[in-house]
Amino acid sequence: MRQIVLDTETTGLEPEQGHRIIEIGCVEMVDRRLTGNNFHQYLQPEREIDAAAIEVHGITNEFLEDKPRFRDLAQDFIDYVSGSELIIHNAPFDVGFLDHELRMMENPARINALCAVTDTLTMAKKMHPGQRNSLDALCKRYDIDNSHRELHGALLDAEILADVYLMMTGGQASLVLDGVSSDEFGEVSVSGIQRLPTNRPKLKVVQASRQELEVHELQLKAMGEACVWLKQD
Repeated sequence: MRQIVLDTETTGLEPEQGHRIIEIGCVEMVDRRLTGNNFHQYLQPEREIDAAAIEVHGITNEFLEDKPRFRDLAQDFIDYVSGSELIIHNAPFDVGFLDHELRMMENPARINALCAVTDTLTMAKKMHPGQRNSLDALCKRYDIDNSHRELHGALLDAEILADVYLMMTGGQASLVLDGVSSDEFGEVSVSGIQRLPTNRPKLKVVQASRQELEVHELQLKAMGEACVWLKQD
C-alpha cells in the first residue's frame, strides 16, 4: 500500500480569488513505513503573497523569484502521486488548490481521479468530537514533538502529519511471529521462516540474586495451596 502525506503552502486562502500554491511537500509511505522518497518543491506563483500568509509560513516574494512555475513540474507531480492514497489534513483546501492549478494550465487531470484521498481532519473530528483538532493540537494529544515547527512549511508539516496519522491509525502496521503475519485488518498470511543470523552476539544471561530468589519463594508461599509451582518436584 503506497500512501503520500501531502501539504501545501499558498499565497492566500481562496483559489477563486487568484491565490496560488507556493510550496508542495510530500512524504511517501509504503506499507506504513517512511521510504525517504519525498517530493518537495517551492513554486513561483506569478502573483504577490498576502502579508497574512507570509506571517504563517515565512515564504517571501523575493525567495520565490527564481523558482519554477507549477506548470513546469506538473507532470512530475502527477506521476509521483498517481495511484496512491493521499493523506491530507483539511483535504478540501489542498485538493482545491491543486485542482485550480491544473485547471489554469488546462490539464484535464483532477486529484480525486488520480488518487484516493483521506482527510485526517475529518478523521480527527470523528475520533475526538468537540475537541481542537489542528495539527498542533493532535501533536500534543499524541505526544509528538513539533517544537522545531516555528512556522508552517509544506514538507515539515507533511512529515509531522505522517507521524500523527500513524498514531491515529494504530501505530504498528503488522505483527509478525514465526513467519505468520497479521495485518491491521486481521488478515493472516504465511511467509518464510525468519531465521536469526548465525553470527549474532550471544544473549546476556542475567541470574536472579539470592535476595530476589528469597522474595520469589515468599510470594509463592503466600499464594497457598493454589500455587501449582510449589507442587512441582
